[in-house]
Amino acid sequence: MTKFPKLSSKILLAPMHSVTNVAFRLMCKKYGAGLVVTQLLSADAIAVKNKETLLLAKTTEKEKPVAIQFFSDNVDNIVKSAKLMQKDFDIIDINLGCPSETALKQGSGGALLKDKSKIFEIISKTSSSINKPLTVKIRSGFENSSDTIEIAKLCEKAGASAIIIHPRTVKQGYSGKADWDLIKRIKQSVKIPVIGNGDVVDGKTAKKMFKTTGCDYVMIGRAAIGNPFIFKQINEYLNNGKIITQTKQERIKDYFEYIELAKKYDVFSIRDAKQKAVEFTSGFDGSKKLRLKLNTNLSWEEIEKLVIRF
Repeated sequence: MTKFPKLSSKILLAPMHSVTNVAFRLMCKKYGAGLVVTQLLSADAIAVKNKETLLLAKTTEKEKPVAIQFFSDNVDNIVKSAKLMQKDFDIIDINLGCPSETALKQGSGGALLKDKSKIFEIISKTSSSINKPLTVKIRSGFENSSDTIEIAKLCEKAGASAIIIHPRTVKQGYSGKADWDLIKRIKQSVKIPVIGNGDVVDGKTAKKMFKTTGCDYVMIGRAAIGNPFIFKQINEYLNNGKIITQTKQERIKDYFEYIELAKKYDVFSIRDAKQKAVEFTSGFDGSKKLRLKLNTNLSWEEIEKLVIRF
């Protein structure tokens, strides 16, 4: 087992589908994220060097430390992908909790929580095949949390360097309240770092999670969508007790900086530019009207004009 590194900040970016590309990760890194993670990628596709998936695994030295997250039920493909990607990434993460139907139908993601022997095989074979830290992201069981402590201990025994826990069950998806007490119990049960994830939206909730659970790091997911500035907000609150905010104009400036990075690293698309425009303007006056206007066939120049006018 390779030891989990000490990070510059205790606030980390969670992997999110169609969100955490290299451009968005660089924005979060700029604002103080201690670790950034790719979106969930298919180890089966990476093992055969699928061009589209490899594009999603694009990274740069500027975002280090950076992790890549895999899903698959095929042990050989996970090991092969981890060995292939360790040259570019600082941490390899295996998803054992994704609630999406695609992952569940394949027997991967959250479905693996029902197969402890398979979890042990995946982690032990992968961790012994690479020279980078291996982390796992789990949920609080498939339907209930009765086996979660046992699974956390099993992950540690198999060679995981850290455990990321989102304390909702796979069946819950993103509904209901995250069970922070489960994070606390996992932290008390293992010696490796525990990363808490779920229901942290600002500095106050981040501080509360640390105090309530004793976790080593906090991972931010949905609250970071369209708002990479949240990492600066949380770090400022934790370090200095200050609540800072971002103006509408500052958020728009961040949107255009994101677009420039997306173009620079060849991940720009009209579809993504529209989606990010909706996300970066969410919560500000006029955002609903802008969303309706963006929901039409537009060129980049037209999108740009709409956002500037907004």
